[in-house]
Amino acid sequence: MIRVSRALLLLAAMSFTAATTDAQEQSGTERAYFRAVARYFQMPEGEIAILRNWGLPADEVPVLVFVARRAGVSTEALVALRESGRDWTELSVRYQIGARALHVPIHDPTSAGRLSALYDTFRDTPVERWGDIRLSSEDIVALVNVRVLSQSLGLAPDDVMRRTATTTSFVELYSQLIR
Repeated sequence: MIRVSRALLLLAAMSFTAATTDAQEQSGTERAYFRAVARYFQMPEGEIAILRNWGLPADEVPVLVFVARRAGVSTEALVALRESGRDWTELSVRYQIGARALHVPIHDPTSAGRLSALYDTFRDTPVERWGDIRLSSEDIVALVNVRVLSQSLGLAPDDVMRRTATTTSFVELYSQLIR
C-alpha cells in the first residue's frame, strides 16, 4: 500500500514537472515570437506584452497592430470591437483593409500551404478586382503572420507559407522556423 502511494506521488510529481516544463517552454517560445512581432512593428516589447495581456490569441496580436496602424485607430478600440463579437473579416471591411493590402507576394503559388485556395483566387482575379475578394478571419491572421515572420526572420514568404500547412499556430511555426 505504501509503495503504491509513493508510486502515485512520484507519478504526480513527474507529471507536474513535465507540465511546468512545457508551460515554461511555451512561454519562452511565445516571448520570442512577441519579440519578433515587436521588431517588425518597431514597437517596445513591453507594448506587445500589454497587448497580449488583453486576452487575444497570440496569433492575433500582430493582426491587431497591423489593422490599427492601417486603419488609424487605437488598438484599444479594436480590442473592444473584438470583445463585442466582431471578427477580423468584419473589421477589415469596416476599415477598408482588403485583400490588396493584405496580399503577400510569393514566387510559387504551389507553396501557399493552408492559403493555397486563397492564392488560387488571387491568381484568377485581376489585381484591380482584388478588392472584391472576401477574406476569412483565418486568412487575415495567416497573411499578417506570414508577412511578419518572413520579414522579421529574413525568409522568403514562400518558405514561411509552405510551412503553414504543418502547424496549428504561428507561435509554433515561429519556433520551428528559428530551429
